[in-house]
Amino acid sequence: MSTPSTTGPAAGRGMWRVVAEREVSTQVRSKAFLIQSGLLLVGLIGMVVLYTFLGDREQTSTVGVVDEISATAVDEASAIARSTDDNAVLEATRYDDVAAAEDAVLAGDVDAALLPAASGEGYELVGEDGVSPTITQSVTAAVSQLVTTANAAEQDVDLAALVSGADVGQRLLDPDADDAGLRQAASFIFVLLFYVTALTFGLTIAGSVTQEKESRVVEILAASVPIRALLWGKIAGASVLAIGQTVVLALAGVIGLVATGNLDALGVIGPAIGWYVVFFVLGFVTLASLWSVAGALASRQQDLGGATAPLQILLFAPYLIAVTAGEGVRTVVSMLPVVSTMLMPARLAEGDVPAWQLAVAIVVTLLAAVLFVRLGARVYENNLLRTGNRISFREAWARRSPADV
Repeated sequence: MSTPSTTGPAAGRGMWRVVAEREVSTQVRSKAFLIQSGLLLVGLIGMVVLYTFLGDREQTSTVGVVDEISATAVDEASAIARSTDDNAVLEATRYDDVAAAEDAVLAGDVDAALLPAASGEGYELVGEDGVSPTITQSVTAAVSQLVTTANAAEQDVDLAALVSGADVGQRLLDPDADDAGLRQAASFIFVLLFYVTALTFGLTIAGSVTQEKESRVVEILAASVPIRALLWGKIAGASVLAIGQTVVLALAGVIGLVATGNLDALGVIGPAIGWYVVFFVLGFVTLASLWSVAGALASRQQDLGGATAPLQILLFAPYLIAVTAGEGVRTVVSMLPVVSTMLMPARLAEGDVPAWQLAVAIVVTLLAAVLFVRLGARVYENNLLRTGNRISFREAWARRSPADV
């Protein structure tokens, strides 16, 4: 009875799964992986909690007053302020005289003071070096309303008839403008998460390949597993871990927003979260083969920094663009491979993106993934069994005969 062969094309087609399972099982037992995943999860949940705390926190402004009319005006101003900002609150603090109220402003005990004007007519807002727009607008409106009502009553004027037709309505051309802060925060988080995750897992892939070369373990593996199957397995294993971590983080973010009652925020950035997962899958698979190649170019752990430097720059460049570039530049580069993985979800979080730009980014990234994996496979096969000094990119690309291996 013959024994099934463990080598050859048929075996090679299935061996990548064995390699992938080995990569996954090794990493999930790693303390570094568990700590890194835990820190990312805690950090994300912390951001959701912080957003909830800051979003729901009342912003109280204190206004010093010296008479009952001013105190009433501040109460009315608080209602006016809350009509445009649910978290804005104005509180009146009584003082015995104008001098005491001004001293309180200078000491920082109150944000401003509403005092009778020195001319004897009307009131004035007194601040140390400025008065916030919230206080100025709401107090001015409240005082105007109170004084107008009092004057109308004194002159026996029908105020309702007098102001008939003077109502000013509101029509918003950009109703999502109030969500700008949330959108920008989500955009930054998407960029930062991909950068950290891709860099961490990428260095792990490269370090694993270099360690196996340095310890000669790869020579044992290559005796029974085709070298290309080793590459596919490493790409698949690392991708499963990175994508799994990303999905967990995305679900944690969604659950956190729901649990803290931020359903409006979820409605704003929810679609962008889904697209982030899609682009992460495409982008990470595109990069995974290159990280494996970088590991194959290094013969020792000491050489790993130089071998992975180009990839670290490739990752940092879109991060820098996302933070500093203008809208036009970001629009163009968000359709380029790798960069689109960071910038397209960030743009989706900030607002609508034309469907054609989204389609271009996906197609270009898919083509780049196929191209990078094929090119990476050639370099990986050429250099995985090479030892000695660090291999240059020109040497790595050159085909070699079996006798050179």
